[in-house]
Amino acid sequence: MVSYLVTQSTHEIGVRIALGAQHGTIIRRVLRRGMELAVIGIAAGLAGAIGLTRVMASLLFGVGATDTVTFSVVTLILVMVALLATYLPAMRATLADPVVALREE
Repeated sequence: MVSYLVTQSTHEIGVRIALGAQHGTIIRRVLRRGMELAVIGIAAGLAGAIGLTRVMASLLFGVGATDTVTFSVVTLILVMVALLATYLPAMRATLADPVVALREE
C-alpha cells in the first residue's frame, strides 16, 4: 500500500526534491504517512481481537485470551514489519530523479 502511495506521489516528491527538500525530510514524510496507516490497522486488529476474547478462549490451550505479553509482542512485531515495509519505499522515493518525476505528469 505504501509503495502504491509513493508511486502515486512521484510528481509531488519530484517537485519537493527539485525545490531543495532534504532526503531525510522526504523519508520522514513517507514514514509518517505509512505508519499512520499501520497504526490504524494495528489498533483495529487489537480492538477486534480483544472483542473476540470469548471466542478465542475456547480455542486456546495454555495461554489466556487476554495475555498481555502475547498482545504486546505481536503489536511490536507488526510495528517493526510496518516500519520496514514503509522504509523501503521511502528510500526508493528519495532516489527519484526530479526531472523524470516532473516529466511524468
